[in-house]
Amino acid sequence: MFNFSKKKTDISAEVLVNTIWVSSFLAMIFTLPPLGLFLGIYLWTGNLIVGAVIGFGVHFVILAFSGRISKIITQFMS
Repeated sequence: MFNFSKKKTDISAEVLVNTIWVSSFLAMIFTLPPLGLFLGIYLWTGNLIVGAVIGFGVHFVILAFSGRISKIITQFMS
């Protein structure tokens, strides 16, 4: 029923740790600046909709450059 390939790839501990660090940094880059903008605009102006729209927009602008950001972080971590 299931056809699991018998091909086995060995992943070194260094590659695994590097992957975890890069993905953690990416998660922080994708979430913290938009969240900070959202909270800052909401607390400063009291306008929830404007804060949400700007935070949401910044999140997707950063997401559009995720490949380049990932390459830079990977080069920095290596």
